Amino acid sequence: MNVLLSAAFVLCWSSGFIGAKLGAGSASAVTVLMWRFLPLTVVLIAVAVTVTRASWRGLSARDVGRQAVIGALSQSGYLLTVYYAIQLGVSTGTTALIDGVQPLVAGALAGPLLHQLVSRRQWLGLGLGAAGVAVVTLADASAGPGVARWAYAVPFVGMLALVAATFLEGRSPARVAPSVSLTVHCATSTVVFTALAMSTGAARPPAEASFWVAIGWLVALSTFGGYGLYWLILRRSGVTAVNTLMFLMAPVTAVWGALMFDEPFGPRTALGLALGLAAVVIVRRGDRSSGGGRDRPCGPVSVGRGRSGPATGRRPPPAGPRRGRPPAGRPS
Repeated sequence: MNVLLSAAFVLCWSSGFIGAKLGAGSASAVTVLMWRFLPLTVVLIAVAVTVTRASWRGLSARDVGRQAVIGALSQSGYLLTVYYAIQLGVSTGTTALIDGVQPLVAGALAGPLLHQLVSRRQWLGLGLGAAGVAVVTLADASAGPGVARWAYAVPFVGMLALVAATFLEGRSPARVAPSVSLTVHCATSTVVFTALAMSTGAARPPAEASFWVAIGWLVALSTFGGYGLYWLILRRSGVTAVNTLMFLMAPVTAVWGALMFDEPFGPRTALGLALGLAAVVIVRRGDRSSGGGRDRPCGPVSVGRGRSGPATGRRPPPAGPRRGRPPAGRPS
């Protein structure tokens, strides 16, 4: 049962990158994102004033404001860079792999920023992960000559936004219920993407049926499927299991993109993904040998894709490396 749940979670979370590619074929990134979040936010607000009203009690305006900033970084900024990179022609697998090194970067920065011990094994894992990203990015760039070189820097901006959100959440003095953070994050994203779409004249959705297929794909699979399974697995197996599954998103997305969109997947891509997976194995073994517990996110901390849940849509709040909170959902 756990294997089936894990497989479904990986597929649903990875579907966020594929859905972004589907949407890019019929509309701009801000159009897709606006219509992905607008109806979702209406539903979440309705739930907030009825079913989950008690979760909002005791929260100050400052607490909600902090969650809005976290949502702007970990959801709005992250998703906009992911969708924009894919719209520019960066492959879904490359984008997913760059996104996937975020836990390693967050774990490395936990030392100098939060004065936590980062072992040599973890630094080795970070180096391997970075090498894997470099190999896959170079392979993707050489296979897609029509893509501007600067486009490959766009996903890095989103990854760094996730890292910033992780540490901001880690320093938050108030513990916020997942239903509250999801609502605030999605409402913030709706405001951001609607403002961007209206200011650029991209608010009107296209008439093509493929656009609404992409929106349905993102809401159903990435948001509700990925987000729901995220929390189910987190309760059943703990944060370490969820963090480990996050690193399977890049190879799954790369294969999925190659089969569905004929994206390049050659020996160098396979080598880069293998380096990324090796980095995960090294870091996880280091965590276990240092006494990392089932529910303690030692070393690298994962911030959740598809945060709109997932990701992918939605997301749970980013994990605070300092406080042992669960990792945030990363909308892809």
